Amino acid sequence: MIESYSDSTMKKCKQCNTGFEVTDPDRTFYDQVSPVFDNKKYTIPEPTLCPDCRQQRRMIWRNDRNLYERKCDSTDKKLISLYSPNSEITVYDKEIWWSDQFDAKKYGRDFDFDKPFFEQFHELMLNVPMPHIMTVDTENSLYTNYNAGNKNCYLCFAGNYLEDSLYCYNAEKSKDCVDCLFVFENECCYECIQSENCYNCKFVLHSKNCSDSWFLEDCTGCKNCTFCFNLKNKQYCILNKQYSKENYFNELDKYKLNTYSGLQKATRQWTEEKIKYIKRANHNLMSENCTGEYIFQSKNCHECFTLSKGCEDCKYILNGFPRLKDSYDCTYCGEDSSLLYESMGGGAGCYHMLFSNVCCINTSNIIYGIICFRTQNCFGCIGIQNDKYCILNKQYSKEEYEKLVPKIIEHMIKTKEWGEFPPAHFSPFAYNETIAQEHFPLNKEEVLNMGLKWKENTKKTANGDKIIPASRLPDEISKVPDDILNWAIECEVSKKPFKIISQELKFYRKHNLPIPHLHPDERYSNRIRLRNPRKLFSRKCHKCSSNIQTTYNPNRPEKIYCEDCYLKEVY
Repeated sequence: MIESYSDSTMKKCKQCNTGFEVTDPDRTFYDQVSPVFDNKKYTIPEPTLCPDCRQQRRMIWRNDRNLYERKCDSTDKKLISLYSPNSEITVYDKEIWWSDQFDAKKYGRDFDFDKPFFEQFHELMLNVPMPHIMTVDTENSLYTNYNAGNKNCYLCFAGNYLEDSLYCYNAEKSKDCVDCLFVFENECCYECIQSENCYNCKFVLHSKNCSDSWFLEDCTGCKNCTFCFNLKNKQYCILNKQYSKENYFNELDKYKLNTYSGLQKATRQWTEEKIKYIKRANHNLMSENCTGEYIFQSKNCHECFTLSKGCEDCKYILNGFPRLKDSYDCTYCGEDSSLLYESMGGGAGCYHMLFSNVCCINTSNIIYGIICFRTQNCFGCIGIQNDKYCILNKQYSKEEYEKLVPKIIEHMIKTKEWGEFPPAHFSPFAYNETIAQEHFPLNKEEVLNMGLKWKENTKKTANGDKIIPASRLPDEISKVPDDILNWAIECEVSKKPFKIISQELKFYRKHNLPIPHLHPDERYSNRIRLRNPRKLFSRKCHKCSSNIQTTYNPNRPEKIYCEDCYLKEVY
């Protein structure tokens, strides 16, 4: 699929009124994924929302980072859940939900042709119990969500196979990491963003195969480097200047990076220095005919962000897992999956899933599904596992299913529901609980005007023997007493109290790092701000003036180079 804009139609988004294009390749895709029953194709219509608004609508259905104490609605067992105690959702301990004790088909119902589909789908959602948390095969990692294979982790979200890590988001196959964002196979790292195979690095951005370094951006194969940019296979450099080993460590000591005041000063200096160095238009590697950012070994993918190895023929994907193919408008989807459209959190061998949310593991031909696993040929189902031919969780024969679904689609065409992802106002979460607030931030008034929910005080306040302002913390970790584990620290920015846990204190002492002065949420927000928005802009290469697409807004002052000019400059 090579994108062509020669035959395109401009449409206006019904939500934000922004114009957006629908191309002939887009129409080919919509036709490709349209379901067929009794040799009749039920065509999926062209979208009515722009790509950004479609992304926002999906995101409103996903809460990654807000956890609550509540009880299992089946056993009264105390749980840490992604659903608040005040949620309308019925919540079961995940151990019960995954067991033979639970069968979602017992909540099945007939389809009512006198009511809109989404109204019935929402009523079903309020009745079918949900698992209290979305984790699989985790050990000693109670306060985590959307994780698999984690061990000894705390407040880590949307990442897999982590060990002994804290406050990480979208971290994969990493160990002993704290406050990291989108890292892969890192170890002993702190405050690293979009880095791969790094060891003992702090404040490193867009870098790979680096070790024992501080404050790097776009570096590869570097060791013992600080405040460096665009370096390849260097050692003992500061501000891109070469030093001897002895002089490097003498200079490094002057920065006093073991103190909070020294780190603050260094962070300010890094921010000032960053603007002086050239930036590459994007970080796409070994990819063919792709537009977007962080696309790896993929081809024919357009307006996609963070795609893993082997993705092909995709568009409007955010966080695509390996070998996602022939898919549009997906968020957190992939891994040997294909023909997904308007899907949130689906993958692991899935095929032909439309308008679904967290439908995973060898699931196919699902239309409007929520949290279904190893399931085939279901329509409007929630919580179905290892089954097929269900509609609104009611079991049908193959013949009955294939006769009834077309009638429901015809009904949805009349009600103008067919081809739309479930409405945002039916989401079980408040807007500011979801990842939509991170990518499309709104204030309370704006959210309420959209007819969506807003939640006050989404996080529990930390308690301690005493609350101290962060400004009163010792400057060095060596002067911090064990008693700090009993304190609540008041964040310097949000004024929200937070606690230090023993595993965290051990990490800071091991790496000679000061206690942070900001609440974990504030630190997370700062890391998010260091990443460019998931949006493409057209601008010209600063050196050769060729047209480029990049996540750097043309109004920003950085010097952005096309791939050819960047490579000539740094190698």
